[in-house]
Amino acid sequence: MVLVDDHPLFRFGLRAALESSSDIAVVGEAADLDSAVAATLATAADVVLMDLELGTPGASGIEATRRLAAEAPTVAVLVLTMSKDDDHLLAAVRAGARGYLVKGAGREEVLHAVRTAAAGGAVFCAGVAPRVTQLLRGTGTARNPEVLPQLTAREREVLDHVARGKANHRIAQQLGLSEKTVRNHVSHILDKMQAASRAELVARARAAGLGEDVDD
Repeated sequence: MVLVDDHPLFRFGLRAALESSSDIAVVGEAADLDSAVAATLATAADVVLMDLELGTPGASGIEATRRLAAEAPTVAVLVLTMSKDDDHLLAAVRAGARGYLVKGAGREEVLHAVRTAAAGGAVFCAGVAPRVTQLLRGTGTARNPEVLPQLTAREREVLDHVARGKANHRIAQQLGLSEKTVRNHVSHILDKMQAASRAELVARARAAGLGEDVDD
């Protein structure tokens, strides 16, 4: 994974915390937009932990996330920021962020978020997910699954699992499908719902009333 933050001391501490886990390796660091994109492309990282305030006017973490979504769409961008502002939260999701954490999150929460993002899931810290759902209500998705007539029954079933934050391989296991088939379904759902990212898809699905049941 790649760490993007304009404070070297914070990157140092975050790297130490992440690499204390044997299944996570930090392969690059960056302090600005261009370096973030270059480091991600050069290392073929699967996750980028992105700060939103990079200290350069017009070169925020939002723009870096947007560029990575366009140039490296398989990379999961996970925002880690001081900002709790709704505008930043919504902008990050719209730009393609896979998740959103606020600095101050504990080590285990960050490790869980990184693993979830790497596995293809979407993750938000406590208190953020309901706000994303609320912010996206204005996109035209109501809390009734019947407002999703553009989806097939199977697509709605897949979306329900996506809304619970499950990765594609987990959905495939539970529905008896191949992972490739699940990926295709998710891609079609993104197109049909005109969602910019999986995180936005999760929020809109929850706003529609999907993904509310808890299971293992």
